[in-house]
Amino acid sequence: MNIMDFNVKKLAADAGTFLSRAVQFTEEKLGQAEKTELDAHLENLLSKAECTKIWTEKIMKQTEVLLQPNPNARIEEFVYEKLDRKAPSRINNPELLGQYMIDAGTEFGPGTAYGNALIKCGETQKRIGTADRELIQTSALNFLTPLRNFIEGDYKTIAKERKLLQNKRLDLDAAKTRLKKAKAAETRASQLNSARLEGDNNMIWAEEVTKSEQELRITQSEFDRQAEITRLLLEGISSTHAHHLRCLNDFVEAQMTYYAQCYQYMLDLQKQLGSFPSNYCNNNQTSVAPVPSASSNVIGSSALTSTSGLVITSPTNLIDLKECSGSRKARVLYDYDAANSSELSLLADEVITVFSVVGMDSDWLMGERGNQKGRVPITYLELLN
Repeated sequence: MNIMDFNVKKLAADAGTFLSRAVQFTEEKLGQAEKTELDAHLENLLSKAECTKIWTEKIMKQTEVLLQPNPNARIEEFVYEKLDRKAPSRINNPELLGQYMIDAGTEFGPGTAYGNALIKCGETQKRIGTADRELIQTSALNFLTPLRNFIEGDYKTIAKERKLLQNKRLDLDAAKTRLKKAKAAETRASQLNSARLEGDNNMIWAEEVTKSEQELRITQSEFDRQAEITRLLLEGISSTHAHHLRCLNDFVEAQMTYYAQCYQYMLDLQKQLGSFPSNYCNNNQTSVAPVPSASSNVIGSSALTSTSGLVITSPTNLIDLKECSGSRKARVLYDYDAANSSELSLLADEVITVFSVVGMDSDWLMGERGNQKGRVPITYLELLN
């Protein structure tokens, strides 16, 4: 019974406090009550925290979109995260493309140039998919998780204390309003002291003033204490910025690693594709050369440029290069990076010595430049008379 009485009294007190705050807030909005302003430093800290929260949310959400463009997949990952369960592993787009290429290359035949090229491209796409998966995992751990911890942890604490500060401020201003009204009533009562009743009224309002002053001291103390707590929390935003800066550096490093890996994979693939046999002939008996370097625009007199950017080299010139006896001079048409130690890197417009070696693939010659020697693709060369 006593516990029930206590709960009822507490409920009534809480309801009275809530009503008092609501009245004070409404009167402030209507311009009928004064409002205690926070000091400029605290206001700046509150603004900085709110700004940090808004932009952190935007950056976090857009980073999630960047790492996982599929909205359905993001929703699924969010649900699994809330259920505290690990999301099932799924194949990503580069890996799926790579698998399709490998399957197609196998179907066309690994022994054909196109089939072999598809398989090589598919393997590279799968490696890119693995790098993409590593980027997502690293970014989620080192960048997204700290941002999410701030939004769901530190900022929630700040918001809670900020709301409590707002309530303490409303209590303080309500106490000031009550004291002001009590003093005004006491003044009026003292002016009407001719009758005994009015004298009793004067004593009542005096007691009310004393009670209001005591309540004001308590609310002022609680407000000051809550303002200090809120200020200490808000000053931690600078440390949050420093921490997020370190996380940002980790994210940039993860991206740098990812793009460097992708570049190296594609560079290796380009070299592999450039070393494939290029004597695929159509009905007109024209031969398609390996794709030249993007930085080279030099085309010899014996070469024609197709609309796709590939270079068609005269078959007569290729036969001359292959069947010539002894060594001959040849001009390099395009830059070429050696795929392995058995090949010779080339620079456009340089002149090297070339000769045929028994048993060598029909699309290659042996090139020599000073003390350097190695295989060179004949479609990158123009025989000099």
